Amino acid sequence: MNATTSKVQSRPYLVQPEMRGTSGIRISGVSKTYRSRDGDVPSLRPLDFHINDGEFFVVVGPSGCGKSTLLKLISGLLPPTTGEVLVDGEKVVQPHGNVGIVFQNALLLPWRTVLGNVMLPIDMKRLPRDKYLPRAKELLKMVGLEGFEKKLPWQLSGGMQQRASICRALVHDPKIMLMDEPFGALDAMTRERMNVELQRIQSETRKTVLLITHSIPEAVFLADRVLVMTERPGAIAAIYDVPLPRPRTLDIMADSRFIALTQKIRGHFLAEGALD
Repeated sequence: MNATTSKVQSRPYLVQPEMRGTSGIRISGVSKTYRSRDGDVPSLRPLDFHINDGEFFVVVGPSGCGKSTLLKLISGLLPPTTGEVLVDGEKVVQPHGNVGIVFQNALLLPWRTVLGNVMLPIDMKRLPRDKYLPRAKELLKMVGLEGFEKKLPWQLSGGMQQRASICRALVHDPKIMLMDEPFGALDAMTRERMNVELQRIQSETRKTVLLITHSIPEAVFLADRVLVMTERPGAIAAIYDVPLPRPRTLDIMADSRFIALTQKIRGHFLAEGALD
């Protein structure tokens, strides 16, 4: 892998020098400590990394290591304890409209149709419906839900519901899509199909994607780069390039490069005892 090695919290941190710039997402010295009655609870140790425009960037780590906290910091839903989050050189100090968020559960409103759920951000932001309605329909067509616009969520499979939630995150045309274990509630076969689908969607929309997952194979299959986190309080164990061509099919999981990288990432957690 073409990367330079430096030290972050006494761990190897593999970074591409060309990734450094003002565009994209920059995390600079960001840490997070929660206050509680029993004292301070550190969630994240200081982090420094950069995500390129249009990059598919995946964060993988054990439960409780601060992955979801990191997503909330980037979206502006939480303030960092130290450091700063920059999007295209602008400091994030509050929730901003340049992100769409997809959660583990689709969280579709049961009384709204599929199209109505996709249009929810437009209605909440009081944006012109006539401008965004064609985009909503086009997104549904892109993810294979054309003809399901008037269906209610209970009439869709789990994978179809999650496709609708991805459309909802994209309908206001954000630059960044943040995804927190978006397929964790799906069965294994549906999850694999959704991985292929998500890869296609990102390729067509060219959005910057930050995806959080516990699945090492999912991380390697989807990512341009994978950030590996330590146990809580979360720190950066390493960042790896994924040297696999796109578009990727599920057959690539048998590729020796895929297997080698998943084993290397798994080795971080074995060393910490996180997989015991």
